[in-house]
Amino acid sequence: MFFAPVVRTRATAPLRSYDRSFERFVNDAFFASQNPGLQVEQDEKGWTLSLDMPGVTREALSISIDGPVVRIETKADAPRPYKAAYELSQEIDAEQSGARLENGVLTLTLARKAPVVTARQIEIK
Repeated sequence: MFFAPVVRTRATAPLRSYDRSFERFVNDAFFASQNPGLQVEQDEKGWTLSLDMPGVTREALSISIDGPVVRIETKADAPRPYKAAYELSQEIDAEQSGARLENGVLTLTLARKAPVVTARQIEIK
């Protein structure tokens, strides 16, 4: 057996979204019961994620946003260890997003990032 690394280029970029879609389908179909305390709601402005996190304080939580991925984890000395990453279908605007922890329920309000149009018109000579 040997290891052959695969380099993805722009030509194979659409396959990556297909891979993610298939992975989400499989995870939802077979592993949905692994995190029963997670609720996701979506609207035109963004997403709202609600997680049951009893016994965790605000100081013990760390939330980071990187593109379309949200990472939630507790610090090492937290009484209830938790570490998860959720990938959404579109990039998240970290400046417009927020988090609230009340009565053991973490609620993340994640805003969609407005798409940037980089197309330019050129003059025909």
